[in-house]
Amino acid sequence: MTRSARRPRRRLRTAGAAATVLLALGGCSASGTDASGSAGDGPSGTVTVFAAASLEEGFTTLGERFEKEHPGTTVTFSFGGSDTLAAGISGGAPADVFAAASTRTMKTVTDEGLTAGSPSTFVRNRLEIATLPGNPRGIGSLGDLAAPGLKVVLCDRTAPCGAAAQTALTAAGVDLTPVSYEQDVKSALTKVELKEADAAVVYRTDVRAAGDRVEGVEFPESAEAVNDYPIALLENAPNPTAAKAFVALVRSPEGRKVLTGAGFLAP
Repeated sequence: MTRSARRPRRRLRTAGAAATVLLALGGCSASGTDASGSAGDGPSGTVTVFAAASLEEGFTTLGERFEKEHPGTTVTFSFGGSDTLAAGISGGAPADVFAAASTRTMKTVTDEGLTAGSPSTFVRNRLEIATLPGNPRGIGSLGDLAAPGLKVVLCDRTAPCGAAAQTALTAAGVDLTPVSYEQDVKSALTKVELKEADAAVVYRTDVRAAGDRVEGVEFPESAEAVNDYPIALLENAPNPTAAKAFVALVRSPEGRKVLTGAGFLAP
């Protein structure tokens, strides 16, 4: 499976970079087929998926399964902040599928008539506080994040994880000034992993994916900021046949099992 969106990760987390890479991919073929998958009755060729950064681990697993189930296909991902990916789609970046971390972000694409049919929610996600292993600062609540000298990072306010964090902080009555706003949830978590921050408000799926590199702290206000994740086939998809099949896999019991196993909630 082509993983051009993963290395180097930061370089592809801008709409311009994603568009450049995927424009180049648009003319590529897999196993002698064209991008439209017209070489046979089933899916073939390359399917390009724009997906929220928090979906990286789960979607990578599903992409590998898709290629195994449909020989002759290649799944190419561009992972990043949902708002950045939406801007790339609006700007004409060639993609087949969009999976966003919020219905608000998906709406910016549907409002422009860029989806084929209505998006469907396939999973949900909630927040956790990511701390250094062992939680050396003794963080136990959102209120603790406002302690003097504590270095906290949040996702950018325009990103779904940032908007959800602001909702939770407001519900908790916490006024927080982070040391930085990061473009997506993976970037926020990386700050903690590199010990450049004491804590970050991220999705619990990302805490789980990080393993022993961070420690998660749950907080009750996360229930006020649960994000629905919608997925949609794009109107101008270069490979609609393979795109429909990939969306079907994501929404299938098999797909849900993979994603809930990664910590996502069923819709």
